[in-house]
Amino acid sequence: MIDVRKISGPFTPPDQFFTTQHYGHPVVDPTSFRLKISGLVSRPLSLGLDELRAMRRTELVAGFECSGNRRPIQGLISNGRWTGVPLQTVLDRAGVKREAREFVFFGADRGEEQVEFRGQTFPLEQQFGRSLPREKALSADPLLAYAFNGEPLTRHQGSPLRLIVPGWYGVANVKWLAQVHVQEEDYLGKWQARWYRRVEGELIDGELVWKERSITRMQLKSFIARVTRVGNRCHVFGVALNDGTSLEAIEVKIDDGPWRPATVDPATRDKYSWKLFNYVWENPAPGEHALVSRARDITGKIQPTAKDLENKKTFLEDNAQFPRTLMITS
Repeated sequence: MIDVRKISGPFTPPDQFFTTQHYGHPVVDPTSFRLKISGLVSRPLSLGLDELRAMRRTELVAGFECSGNRRPIQGLISNGRWTGVPLQTVLDRAGVKREAREFVFFGADRGEEQVEFRGQTFPLEQQFGRSLPREKALSADPLLAYAFNGEPLTRHQGSPLRLIVPGWYGVANVKWLAQVHVQEEDYLGKWQARWYRRVEGELIDGELVWKERSITRMQLKSFIARVTRVGNRCHVFGVALNDGTSLEAIEVKIDDGPWRPATVDPATRDKYSWKLFNYVWENPAPGEHALVSRARDITGKIQPTAKDLENKKTFLEDNAQFPRTLMITS
């Protein structure tokens, strides 16, 4: 977890980059590592790290957020420059078959799970797994990354290879990537089908209908990280994250005043980067004040309020506007 009050630049230092894991931190020897491409492909592959590095190299700046990141801490985020080979390049070499629909990414991390089925329980060893639909897997976005901010991945970052799906929550970014299995049927592993879910009620024709879906794209979000006073000015600094859709504006509101535009740091304007923003509050009056930010994208989507999300039961994907209270002394 990072202290968002201390963010000082566009990229998170490698030793501060947020990570989490579900089956510990496996040790994978880079010299003997092989990435397997299996299933519905014309040419199954087994690729070493040197072979991957010899392919077309790509760099990608991407913001990262755990779907469990939420108010008030907001520290399960990071931003960095990833280096690797496009997933698309590797899949093209393997030759994906026409009937392929689901692309499953398995990590080297594994553990025993109690799989329940209609009153029966089966103790099974399972790898961490996560899937992408065909359209997303074959797009130009996903990256097989072997370096972060110019340095090889560390063990905690998923060395020697991890998947980066820009604009999607962290759970899709499989660490210690060991295998890509291409299949036709849906993938229903624990972490995808039962653990990382959104449960929310939606009004349809006047009736509240409950829906469940897996965690995928990052929701439009911003928050104020710190306020620094210099003389008669307060510098309001914050962070915005989303799925890569271009932003129309990031705005700040003080008390019951109007929404005012903030300025985005030009060093964070890459499509999938987090956006660092600043707003200068002139001549703040002494006393208690409430400050809040919101983001709007070019499709017209506006960051919701907490009331807008009152029918969401799961704490994942908490992207509500978050008012902060502070005291201005005379």
